[in-house]
Amino acid sequence: MTNPHPTDEPLPQPQEPPHEPVFNIPGVVLLLIALCAAVHVVRVYMLSIDADTDLLLRTAFIPVRYSGIFPLDIYAFTTPFTYTFLHGDWLHLGINMVWLAAFGSPLANRLGAPRFLLFWALTGLAAAALHWAIHPLDQGPLIGASGAISGMMGAAARFAFRMERRGGRAAFGGPALPVGVVLRSRSVVTFLAFWMIINLATGLYGFGPGADAAIAWEAHIGGFVLGFLGLPYFLGSADRRRS
Repeated sequence: MTNPHPTDEPLPQPQEPPHEPVFNIPGVVLLLIALCAAVHVVRVYMLSIDADTDLLLRTAFIPVRYSGIFPLDIYAFTTPFTYTFLHGDWLHLGINMVWLAAFGSPLANRLGAPRFLLFWALTGLAAAALHWAIHPLDQGPLIGASGAISGMMGAAARFAFRMERRGGRAAFGGPALPVGVVLRSRSVVTFLAFWMIINLATGLYGFGPGADAAIAWEAHIGGFVLGFLGLPYFLGSADRRRS
């Protein structure tokens, strides 16, 4: 017998799903992580105590430098940016880099590398500025990327943590929501309250990792506020029209 409907044509084969990269972290975020780690390795393993102190004087943000007691030098203009690459110990570095990967990756995928680096620089500057405004005569060095990372958390809140795929990578999705809409979101308000409580607890009462060192919670708030309120200005023109 013959089959009037031959079936000897090849059947369609199921297609394999596209492979996701093992480390789905943008190059600009990996670069910042590598720089922070490299600086810490140099400080821990290659510098003497005196040399490390000298490095801190030239790269950490020291509020009293702007008090008028000392003449302004080149470091007065560079340390509000360079302090973000310094960390107190391995735990401080590790925690900050985990948060940088978590919040920085979707933000970098949304903004693109140039605007993301500008965001890092200006939120770090805002963090240092608020710290100085509250402690203008403090002689202790401010170090760490926490202020800039707090800015990324503020930006995430403006997106209400919505995600989408951009070029095969996860990015914050949708327009930047108006502040009023954000503050009516239960999930966002819960996050903001939890974030504020953690910062106040670690800063005022010394709870949490690294409690033996002062936590600059004011700097965290400065970075967060700029990231939260200023996010629309870092978006591209098309994104700003959507916001």
